[in-house]
Amino acid sequence: MTLLNRFVAPLALAILSSSAFANTTEPSVDELKAEFIKTQYAKGFSDTETQDFIDNAEFNQAVIDAMTKPWEAKPWHQYYPIFLTDKRLAAGLKFWKEHASTIDKASKEFNVDPQIIVAIIGIETFYGGYMGNYPVKDALYTLGFHYPPRATFFRSEFANLQALVKEENLDINSLKGSYAGAMGFGQFIPSSYRHYSVDFDNDGSRDLLNSPVDAIGSVANYFHQHGWQQNQPVAVELTLTKALPDTVKTWSGEKMHYTIADILSPSVALAESIDIDVSKPALVVKLEQTDKEEYWLGLKNFYVITRYNRSPLYAMAVYQFSQELEQAYATH
Repeated sequence: MTLLNRFVAPLALAILSSSAFANTTEPSVDELKAEFIKTQYAKGFSDTETQDFIDNAEFNQAVIDAMTKPWEAKPWHQYYPIFLTDKRLAAGLKFWKEHASTIDKASKEFNVDPQIIVAIIGIETFYGGYMGNYPVKDALYTLGFHYPPRATFFRSEFANLQALVKEENLDINSLKGSYAGAMGFGQFIPSSYRHYSVDFDNDGSRDLLNSPVDAIGSVANYFHQHGWQQNQPVAVELTLTKALPDTVKTWSGEKMHYTIADILSPSVALAESIDIDVSKPALVVKLEQTDKEEYWLGLKNFYVITRYNRSPLYAMAVYQFSQELEQAYATH
């Protein structure tokens, strides 16, 4: 190959690659809508129904802004004070006492510890006090058609919303929720609402927006379906005498692939002595305090909490709040 050929060949390849890349563009909003209508038609919705459903939603820039600045991006020492407060604990005790029989029933029926049920509803909406002010249809439409990083997921949720509204006879125009389209006491996204909610008060509807009874049963069912192990530990703090070994990485959302035995070593030990099966799956969570880093051993139940919200900070806040609730309820 001559010097000229050696130059031209890579140049041609670069031009071809550039051309191919230029043609690989994101589909337009109109193309996405057309595909959405086609997909919904296959699910039994007429083109007119789906077009009307889309036309009823509006783009909301505030949704995009909120999505790009989640609370979970904060370090732990700034994150947990938002949720672990005396005010939330008092509200949790009040909620638990008011719905004690329902919570006990849900705990027994779904094999989920009661304090976890109460903690989730408290962390999510302050027991129904803050269910969100974003129109759900607008939030999911905005993210599904105008937020490429997660558009596929949110278009699926927008599709589930169309089905949910029909199944549960909901008023689409009055549905309010989070910037991610989560609704009700437990903040269920439409797919979770459809698949995990239960009519726990037996009134013929699964109402997570107005019925704390349905919400309690539905949260319990969600955890049951994701493998919660009742009366089993959730997380245990670790003590490190030196840096975490290179063979162990802190958890970043992947499936559990370590065992407890993989993590514990002469330099990594449990902060408190408990009877534990070291062959069980586990993960490591790092929490940033103002003056140090904390490391925790997360067990199967910790991972189950992350099925509700993928953030390890969220899961730790739920766990620690549930511990506070359990202790406070036992002494009141």
